[in-house]
Amino acid sequence: MTRTGRIELMAPAGSFESLQAAITNGADSVYFGVDQLNMRARASINFTIEDLPEIVKRCEERKVRTYLTLNTIIYDHDLTIIKTLLDAAKAARITAVIVMDQAVISYARQIGMEIHISTQINITNIETVKFYAMFADTMVMSRELSLRQVKKITDQIDKENITGPAGNVVEIEIFGHGALCMAVSGKCYMSLHSHNSSANRGACKQNCRKKYTVIDQDTGNEMELDNEYIMSPKDLCTLDFLDQVIDSGIKVLKIEGRGRAPEYVAKVIKTYREAIDAYYEGNFNQERVENWMTELKKVYNRGFWSGYYLGQKMGEWSNVDGSKATQKKVYLGKGMHFFPKPSIGEFKIEAFDLSIGDSILITGPTTGVEEFELTEMMVNDERLDKAVKGDSVTIPLKFRIRPSDKLYKIVQNSQPTL
Repeated sequence: MTRTGRIELMAPAGSFESLQAAITNGADSVYFGVDQLNMRARASINFTIEDLPEIVKRCEERKVRTYLTLNTIIYDHDLTIIKTLLDAAKAARITAVIVMDQAVISYARQIGMEIHISTQINITNIETVKFYAMFADTMVMSRELSLRQVKKITDQIDKENITGPAGNVVEIEIFGHGALCMAVSGKCYMSLHSHNSSANRGACKQNCRKKYTVIDQDTGNEMELDNEYIMSPKDLCTLDFLDQVIDSGIKVLKIEGRGRAPEYVAKVIKTYREAIDAYYEGNFNQERVENWMTELKKVYNRGFWSGYYLGQKMGEWSNVDGSKATQKKVYLGKGMHFFPKPSIGEFKIEAFDLSIGDSILITGPTTGVEEFELTEMMVNDERLDKAVKGDSVTIPLKFRIRPSDKLYKIVQNSQPTL
């Protein structure tokens, strides 16, 4: 748990932009993959071994924990890479490693790294918790459990004082928000069978998200379906019953999204941070929940449902291919220079128009994500209300930008599918 005694909010990081967005917006911990041996090997940019010291440096400055995901199926030819990566993680002071394969567990334990059990192992009962407590301090429960089942497990952990290798009571972690898979805890073979691209090696093609027609082979008749996206669940969202989630006794709430854009990480983490703090401060209420849900709908989502946490027996399926976000970003240009004394950023407009009153988004590997309303700017050294493609724009800022930063305009989706 966090130093304040509140549950830990864990954020995804698929890039330095997302990492910084998570840190800035109140994450207690971040999880990320390195190269190809993680479940989002192809869905996100991913980091390299050489990035580990910089990740730790940024996180330690803000007292944010760092978790390396090594939760794919491991073959013999991966073992040398695994050892090299874990050695580097240990040397860089990575907090813990999230694992599934017993070979990874064995070597991480051998070198004294803290171990967290991935949801891929599919823990669903107290006896499995006891078994893995020999190796791990934190365990992610199966996504198919209800909160009542989770509560029974956390109560039993406390009652029996089940401790991990560090001597502390085992902490239970659950997924709180983000994409869900039709398969049990994400262990799907559909992509492997159809494209020879294994989801369990981080290379899912997400062909379950597409439209399909079911045909009776004997008669040739098509099956009537209310929803054509019969294998694409809506996104998990627990914010509207977060009080029940916290009361279940979990210690870590994990946000899915290493393949998502940095503004997704910023928005979701900021929203859940506010909601968690509100719970402990005694002002978690329906009015605030409605406002938070409006914010969550602004970024990528397939619609929301509560997963299996409230005891539902059937999934809720998306009815679109892609996002239902009420907003989208439009690329405008790139950062050119920062003038530190007046705290002004210069941008080159490369596409579309920019006007006073626009909501703008600036992202970068060091900047992370900054979103605000444009109230003043200079266009080619003149104070104007509008800039067009080719213009040089200077904007007063409360933060530093770099030449690698990108400037976007936030606009309403013209036809949001809500």
